[in-house]
Order: sequence, then structure tokens, then C-alpha cells
Amino acid sequence: MRNRFRRGDRGALGELYDEHSRVLYRYALRVTGDWAEAEDVVSTTFLEAWRSREKLNPEGDSLRPWLLGIATNIMRRSARSRRLRDIALARVPERGSVPDFVDDLVTHLADSEQLRAAHTALARLRRHDREVFTLVVWEGLEYAAAAEALGVPVGTVRSRLSRARTRLRELADAEARSTRARSRRSAAGRPAAAAGSAPGATPDKPVPGRIPAARSPRQENHG
Repeated sequence: MRNRFRRGDRGALGELYDEHSRVLYRYALRVTGDWAEAEDVVSTTFLEAWRSREKLNPEGDSLRPWLLGIATNIMRRSARSRRLRDIALARVPERGSVPDFVDDLVTHLADSEQLRAAHTALARLRRHDREVFTLVVWEGLEYAAAAEALGVPVGTVRSRLSRARTRLRELADAEARSTRARSRRSAAGRPAAAAGSAPGATPDKPVPGRIPAARSPRQENHG
């Protein structure tokens, strides 16, 4: 397929899309957290791959690392553009309040609660560490393939992956401590039942099985 693709065979492009588009989409979604942006990344990846097909090395096995490398560069360029845009917008004087659409990000994620939780943790990693973790752990790439996709040495992949795992463990421990603290606060806030009181008992309604207190002569006379 590699040589057919290099020669401009559109059938090879279709085969390439069928074989690798889902992997590219998962990778882009986990890095960006936005399903619409992930779809754009996939489309742009195959467009750039087609345009640069003649530069592709004729030797090699799977084209997946090459495609993932293109996708990585696209997402990095997009992130840089957003940073520059945010810097420019920060310099513009405010004219009234602007609605906050941060919560809308949740609707762009997959429906799985597990995926949302995982992305929340991943989003707190450095971008380079997040890319390595996604490729190696979630997509199952070998270190060499991940290194090819990211354009870095294998040793860098190993160090970034180690750093990502350490950071994720720290985040998981912090979340566990926070959950335990919330549970303790919730338990401490519950009102304690009055000691010696029975539910439903009133002064005029004796509790079954309890001997009523003796009434004084004054109370008898008034009764």
C-alpha cells in the first residue's frame, strides 16, 4: 500500500483511511478533549498526508506512526494558535460581561464517565507527556513507533511516560484524599439522635412498653 499511496493511488488513500482513521480519532479526542476538533484533526491529517505523499519513505512497515506524527503536529499548531489568540484577546478591553462556556466542554466528550474522568486527569499533564501516555498506554504503540510519531528519541518517550505515570498517580492519590475528606465532613454534619428518646413519643402519648410516671396529687386533682 505504501508505494501505491506514494504514486497517488486514491484507492490506497481509502484503504489507509479505513485502517487508521479510528486510531487517529481516538488519539486526537484524548489529547484535545473535543470531539469536533478531533474530527477536524483526522480530516486534516489525511489531507496533509496526501499532499506530502511523495516525501514518504518508500521503505517501512505500517504508516500509522507517520500519520500519528502528522496529527501531533496539527494539534500542536492548533494549540499554539489558541495561545496566541488568547493573548491577543486578553489585551482587548472588556465591554461588559461575557458568558462562560467552559461547562459546554463536557458535552463534547464521549458519553463514557470513565473517559471524561480520564481526560480530566490527562488534561493536567504537560502536553508532551499527555501525547506519549496516549500513544503508548491507550493506543498500544511500541516506544520506537511512538518516538517516530512524535519526532523524538526513544529515551525521551521513556522519560516522558515515566513522568506522566508518576503525575497521574499523584493526581489519583489527591482525588482519593479529597473524596475521603468529603465523606468525613458529610458524616460529621449529620444531626445526632437525641439520647434516650424514642421516635414518635410525645408527652401525651406513652410509648408502648414504658411505664408512665406517677402523677402527683395536685395533678390528680386538676385531672
